[in-house]
Amino acid sequence: MKKDTHPKYEAVNVVCSCGNKFLTKSTIGQEELQIEVCSNCHPFYTGQQKIIDSAGQIDKFKKRFGG
Repeated sequence: MKKDTHPKYEAVNVVCSCGNKFLTKSTIGQEELQIEVCSNCHPFYTGQQKIIDSAGQIDKFKKRFGG
């Protein structure tokens, strides 16, 4: 077998934009991983829906396709 064909699977500190931090393992090769959404702030897990409407895109869609 060839040696050193697989990447190293090491512990990584994950930091979310909401401030949540947790430890996991990854082959990313960095000590820290920045993410935008985690299970503490994701709408699916929290039960809160956030609708971000930039420039009235939802209203345009409803007007165009009848909502």
